[in-house]
Amino acid sequence: ADLMSLPRLGRGSMGGMLALPQGKGPHHVGCTDVMVGHTQQGLFLRLFYPCLPRAGTTEPLWIPRSEYCAGLADFALRRRWCSALLSIAIGSCRVPVSWNAPFKPHSSGYPLIIFSHGLGAFRTLYSSVCTELASWGFVVAALEHRDHSAAITYFCTAEAGREEWIPFQRVPQGQKEFYFRNKQVHQRAEECVRVLRLFKDITSGKSVPNILHQDLDLSMLKGNIDLTKVAVMGHSFGGVTAVLALVKEPSFRCAVALDAWMFPLENMLYPEVPKPVLFINTEKFQTPESVAKMKRLSSRNSQTKIITVLGTVHESQTDFAFLPGKLISRIFGARGTLDPNKCLAITSRAALAFLQRHLNLEEEFDQWDDLLEGVGDSVVPETPFCRSNL
Repeated sequence: ADLMSLPRLGRGSMGGMLALPQGKGPHHVGCTDVMVGHTQQGLFLRLFYPCLPRAGTTEPLWIPRSEYCAGLADFALRRRWCSALLSIAIGSCRVPVSWNAPFKPHSSGYPLIIFSHGLGAFRTLYSSVCTELASWGFVVAALEHRDHSAAITYFCTAEAGREEWIPFQRVPQGQKEFYFRNKQVHQRAEECVRVLRLFKDITSGKSVPNILHQDLDLSMLKGNIDLTKVAVMGHSFGGVTAVLALVKEPSFRCAVALDAWMFPLENMLYPEVPKPVLFINTEKFQTPESVAKMKRLSSRNSQTKIITVLGTVHESQTDFAFLPGKLISRIFGARGTLDPNKCLAITSRAALAFLQRHLNLEEEFDQWDDLLEGVGDSVVPETPFCRSNL
């Protein structure tokens, strides 16, 4: 896309160029960061939630700190020196949500989605889809994993003001990738389960201190989240993490897997996946092996659905799709031909229809049920290359 055709571009600096869309649902969206515990075993997440509109709230940075630019440069380019360029290009981009805005109470509680990021990503790079879902009345907890699969992350030690950074780790030489990644996917799924426990603690009235000292008191979530309506969702490595989380935690009622990278899951686990999964694939990423694994799940559970969004690449389901300009294409590879706003609409509507069905929501998301069968503009059922063999 050329720069002229992109809406809502910041003027002047390149940093204003990220045009992340605002949520299309009826709720304003608030956002805060939550870190619990002073060790690597604690949790770190960004929370997106329906909020009360309040004058004077700020919008949070998309890339929360310069260290994340260095981590991205290292992961995507294997060149740390590019981090300054990245910082100039994307360091000042903001997410169109209200930072620490007051939580909008809900007498029967919002459903909860726990979101798992992809390899080399972190908690903020799926802000577009998390914002969209929150605007339709979900609390979305976007985890930052500490299994060395994030571009970089950190925790705060008990010693005041000290941070320990956890860098991205490539597969060690001589080690089989499957074993390395399989260990990570189990750690990631367990982190998803621990986030659910965290919300259970908050809901039961336990005091859970957020060590980042945000203005938002976590106790106000009490009574506002419906823990009988919890789903797990993720992209790529996070997609397969969501599938595994269904095996580990019976409270998760379904999973939404965006372009899931199925490779790290051991074969003996497929028969154990008890709940329905919605696989939303991009056109250019999946392999026949990966899709065969998805089909093993759909053959066991008629509620598991596989659809493909045409004109998309793996990054189309991340915020990078909303970055204009050749610079970013050069850094993060090809771009899809489908307009990113349209890709986001298809992805979120399909997810909403699926979540309504399996969390028993009383909304009007069933208006998008056709998408679950792969019926609609730019959507096909299953995968294009499976269909071409008929």
